[in-house]
Amino acid sequence: MSSLYERQRAVGPDWLALYYRHPLEITHGEGRHVWDADGRRYLDFFGGILTTMTAHALPEVTKAVSEQAGRIIHSSTLYLNRPMVELAERVAALSGIPDARVFFTTSGTEANDTALLLATAYRRSNQILAMRNSYHGRSFSAVSITGNSAWSPTSLSPLQTLYVHGGVRGRGPYAHLGDAEFIAACVADLEDLLGHTHAPAALIAEPIQGVGGFTSPPDGLYAAFRRVLDRHGVLWISDEVQTGWGRTGEHFWGWQAHAENGPPDILTFAKGIGNGMSIGGVVARAEVMNCLDANSISTFGGSPVTMAAGLANLSYLLEHDLQGNARRVGGLLIERLRAVGAASECVREVRGRGLMAGIELVKPGTDEANPEAAGAVLEAAREGGLLIGKGGGHDTSVLRIAPPLSLTITEAEEGAEILAEALRAAG
Repeated sequence: MSSLYERQRAVGPDWLALYYRHPLEITHGEGRHVWDADGRRYLDFFGGILTTMTAHALPEVTKAVSEQAGRIIHSSTLYLNRPMVELAERVAALSGIPDARVFFTTSGTEANDTALLLATAYRRSNQILAMRNSYHGRSFSAVSITGNSAWSPTSLSPLQTLYVHGGVRGRGPYAHLGDAEFIAACVADLEDLLGHTHAPAALIAEPIQGVGGFTSPPDGLYAAFRRVLDRHGVLWISDEVQTGWGRTGEHFWGWQAHAENGPPDILTFAKGIGNGMSIGGVVARAEVMNCLDANSISTFGGSPVTMAAGLANLSYLLEHDLQGNARRVGGLLIERLRAVGAASECVREVRGRGLMAGIELVKPGTDEANPEAAGAVLEAAREGGLLIGKGGGHDTSVLRIAPPLSLTITEAEEGAEILAEALRAAG
């Protein structure tokens, strides 16, 4: 093991996870590639957990960061901040939420924490509906609504959380149903659940579950839920930390696949908007955002430097139609991955949208999750020059594929071929 790894082990917590048997130090990147401390180049299909969304070392973003840092790095929200106002205006307009207000944070965890604060204060209820297999962050409140035991280290909670069916299409008691019947069964389950509880504050849901292995319901499920929630006055929070900014290709936001009954009351975002800079945020209609009756600020949320990065990155994404690229190149990549999966007895399903794909691995001849195979493929892909992620529900047995949105067709083909070889090598 490297001396850097030994030094980290000596000063970091034991629960701070690292990928690979021999952990990797990434020293620099360009486009869709990164280099390690030994000078080896890798094709990056994970982007720092979907955070380097556009490209490594994107000149437009690095220039904006450098120029802003040369003027002023920090002031806090106690002062007017032009880049923050300009980015908030653009995010509000893109959100689809009428009379939208925007509050910036430093992470998706903090964004979801803020959304929970708003919803519980507005509704005067500490009861939250969440989806099974979900992940919403690592704070005390966020782990308490996370429906994935691998990422929820304590059962102590400031909230009462009730879990709803529907986030996972291919497993569970309704998996055998057609899409319309699946939605009807999940809605009936929600109706029944609400008949046994006090009035909840909100339902929080990822349109595509990220850490859960890129699982999702049929289009329209959350629209159907919205009809039920509205009758009970329950808010809908759409966690767009991983699905936002066009990654799914088909839509700019994940909630737009469920738009029949309007936008969510609250939308959270983070990860890709800063292309690696620390930005998160909450969008809510004014009535909800303004419900707090105490002072609040953010010391680091809305920093001039991160806002400059977000403005430059968002402009680049829109001007170069990276959502369209995610649809076109992502569609090709998923098609190639399905062909790869068909040739492997370990692959149960290849799923996803745009540049957000999951490969679920099982023990050959069974439906049993295979986390050992996922770990082996992760290692073999690295040996082949490709970085990917992993996740999943009951077991970490899903390979997570989420390249920067500027991925080229040639790079998609190359990555798919390395994955095919990694699956063969892993058995």
